[in-house]
Amino acid sequence: MKFTDGFWLMREGVTASYATEIRDLRVDADRITAHAAVMRVTGRGDTLNTPLITVECFTPAEGIIGIRATHHAGKANHGPDFELSVDAAPHASVRTTREGSVAELTSGPLTLRLDKDGPWGLAFLDADGRRLTGVDRKGTAFATTPDGAHHMIAQLALAVGENVYGLGERFTPFVKNGQVVDVWQADGGTSSELAYKNIPFYLSSRGYGVFVNHPGKVAFEVGSESVGQVQFSVEDQTLEYYVVAGPTPKDVLARYTALTGRPALPPAWSFGLWLTTSFCTAYDEETVTSFVEGMAERDIPLSVFHFDCFWMREYQWSDFLWDPDVFPDPEGMLARLKERGLRISMWINPYIAQKSALFAEGAEKGYLVRRPNGDVWQWDLWQPGMALVDFTNPEATAWFQSKLKVLLDQGVDCFKTDFGERIPTDVVWHDGSDPERMHNYYAQIYNRAVFELLEKERGSGEAVLFARSATAGGQQFPVHWGGDCFASFNAMAESLRGGLSLSLSGFGFWSHDIGGFEGTPDPDVFKRWVAFGLLSSHSRLHGNVSYRVPWEFGEEAVDVTRQFTLLKHRLMPYLYGAAAEAHRTGVPMMRPMLLEFPDDPATRTLDRQYMLGPDLLVAPVFSAEGEVEYYVPEGTWTHLLTGETVTGPVWRQETHGFDSLPLYVRPGAVLPWGSDDQRPDGDWLADLTLRAFGPAPRSGTATTSVTVPGLTGEPAATFHVTRDEDGVRVTAEGSGRPFRVTVEATGATAEGTGTVEVPHLG
Repeated sequence: MKFTDGFWLMREGVTASYATEIRDLRVDADRITAHAAVMRVTGRGDTLNTPLITVECFTPAEGIIGIRATHHAGKANHGPDFELSVDAAPHASVRTTREGSVAELTSGPLTLRLDKDGPWGLAFLDADGRRLTGVDRKGTAFATTPDGAHHMIAQLALAVGENVYGLGERFTPFVKNGQVVDVWQADGGTSSELAYKNIPFYLSSRGYGVFVNHPGKVAFEVGSESVGQVQFSVEDQTLEYYVVAGPTPKDVLARYTALTGRPALPPAWSFGLWLTTSFCTAYDEETVTSFVEGMAERDIPLSVFHFDCFWMREYQWSDFLWDPDVFPDPEGMLARLKERGLRISMWINPYIAQKSALFAEGAEKGYLVRRPNGDVWQWDLWQPGMALVDFTNPEATAWFQSKLKVLLDQGVDCFKTDFGERIPTDVVWHDGSDPERMHNYYAQIYNRAVFELLEKERGSGEAVLFARSATAGGQQFPVHWGGDCFASFNAMAESLRGGLSLSLSGFGFWSHDIGGFEGTPDPDVFKRWVAFGLLSSHSRLHGNVSYRVPWEFGEEAVDVTRQFTLLKHRLMPYLYGAAAEAHRTGVPMMRPMLLEFPDDPATRTLDRQYMLGPDLLVAPVFSAEGEVEYYVPEGTWTHLLTGETVTGPVWRQETHGFDSLPLYVRPGAVLPWGSDDQRPDGDWLADLTLRAFGPAPRSGTATTSVTVPGLTGEPAATFHVTRDEDGVRVTAEGSGRPFRVTVEATGATAEGTGTVEVPHLG
C-alpha cells in the first residue's frame, strides 16, 4: 500500500507521522525501549498536542531481534496470533549495552544499534559489525487514509544489488524487488499476483530474513514505493516484526522455522506416485479399477490413489458421504484397492453446502460462522448456500473431525484439504477473533484440525495432507501443492517459481499437478511435466476435465512416467534423508540454487532450476523441442542418467529427449542408491549402493558422511567416506548389512560389510 506521491508529496487525503528523534531511552537487561517524537522538539511547547511512537526492541530467540512499534497501545487484540516458539527466559547470548547516547541489543550473531542523540534510526549488524539493513529517517511511522483507517508503517533499507525472496507461494517473478505484494489469501490460480499461500516473511540475499508478526493483511512495497526500501504496513495501532540472522540463507530458514514451526516429516509412502480421478471427469469403481490395473499392466508403480470432489453427491459438498449411486460399496472398494498395496486420499473442504445434511446440524449447534446479526454466513460461490465451519469453536472442530474419522475407519489414509482462502470478513467468530486477522489465519486452524486427527488416528509420522492454503506456520502440516495451473509450459514454469518462493518462506515439502490442472495438456507438455513432477518432493497426476493416466498421452508418455517413477524409488534413501533434514532443520527439499550457493552471484536470480536435496541439480525442460538453458556452479558435475561430466561455473544450452533432462550430481557427493524400484517405502539398506561422484582430490584427503534414514526418519546407518588419490574407503556405522561402493568416474566397484575399499579412483 502506497502512502506517498513520489518523493515530496503525500497521496491525497493521507496524513503521516514519522519517528524523528528519541525523547526517552530505557535499556534493560534483555530489551531496549525508545519513545520517539514525530517532530523535532525545540522547546517544552513542542511536547504538547503531539503523538509519541513507542518502539520496543527485544529478542524472542537466539539470532532474532523483534521490533514492536506502537501508536495507541489501548487497542484491544482479539486475535488470532501466530503461535511462536519463544524463549521463556532470556537466552545466554542476549546482552544490552549503553555507551553515552548509543545503545545496543545483541542476540547471538545479530546486533541492533540506536543512537539517542542522532536522527531516528535503527541499524542491524552481523557478527562482524557489518550493517545488514536498517531503519532510516522515514522507517517508523503511522498514517491515516481518507477512509479514516490507521496504518502502522515500517521500512527496512535495501543495499545496492540486494535481492528479496519469499513472501509465500508467489507466481510472479522470483526476485521480489519492484513488486507490490499484499499478504491476503486468495483463490486466484497460478497466473496472477494473487496467492493461496501468503507468508509475511522474506529472505534477503544479504543473509538475513524479516518476519512480520501479523496474521492479517500485510501490505509490502518491495523497492516499489521507495526503491531503496522494503516497506510493510498493517491497518492497526501496532506493528511487530522480527529480523532473523544468518549468515547463510539456510541459517535464516533454520531460525525462522524454529520460531514458527518445523515441517512434520511426511510418511515415506507419500513420496511415491499419486494418481487421481481428476475433478470434473466421470468415474466410478470400474473407472478407478481400470486406472489402477492400467498402471500395473504398464509396470508403473502406484503408491496413492486419490478421489476428488465428486466422490460426494453434487450440490452437497461437504457431507462426507459417498455418492451411493456411483459408489454403492465404498468399504469394499477401498479394501480392494488397499489389497493392491495402495494408500487412499480423499478430497475435502471446510465448506458445508445448504443441501448437505450437515448444514442444519451445524447451524443448530452453532458450528457455522455467523454474521453480526446472528444469521449463518452463506453465499452461492462454489456450492449453493454454502456455510463455513467455525474452527475457533472446539466443539465444531471435534464435530468436523468426527465426520472425517468415519472415512478413516473405512480405510482412507489422508486428505486433500482444498480451499480455505475466500474467508469472509463480515462475520463473527465463536472465540471473538478479529475477522480481518482470521481471513489469512483460517488456513492454519483448518489444516491443523485435519492433520491432528490423522496423527491421532494413524500415529505420529503417518499424517500427510495435500493442502492448498497456508499462512506462516502452515509448514508444520505438509504437504502443500501449487493449486490450479493451466496445462502449458508457461504454467509449468510459473508453478516452479511459486514452489521455489514457498521454499524460501519456510516450507519443506511442495508439489504440483503433473500435466497442469486446467485444460488437457499436449503430450509434449505432459511428458516434460512428468519428469519435473517426479523430481519434486511429492508427485501427483491430477487434472480438471480430463484424466491424467499416462496412456492418454501416448506410449512414450507411459515410458517416461515409468522411468522417472522407478528413478525416484531408487533415489529414496537420498530423498528421505533430505526430507528428514527438512523436518529437523527447516531447510526445504526443493532448494533454489542460491540456498546451496549463496556466494555465487549467478545463482541469485535462477528460477528455472533447483537443487533437490543438497546434491542433485534439476533443470526441468519447458519446451516441446527439448531446448533448455541452465547454470552449473563450480566444480565437475556428473549427469545422473548418462554419466556425462560438466565443469562449472558455466552456462549450458542443450536439447533433451523426453526421457532426459539436466540432472547433475554435485562434485564430491556420495549418493545412496536403493535397490528397490517398485515402492518408495522399501528396505533402503537392502543391497544398498553408495555412488561416489567427482574426481579424486589432487592432494590430501576428503571426508564426508552419508546417513541413510529408516522409515521414521531416524538414522538407520551412517557411512563415513574417505577419498584420496588412491581410492575410496567407506566405513559403516549402525549397520552390519552388506553394501556396495561404486566410483562413478572409473566404474570401479567393491562390496562387503563394515569397511569397503575401492582402489584407484580415476
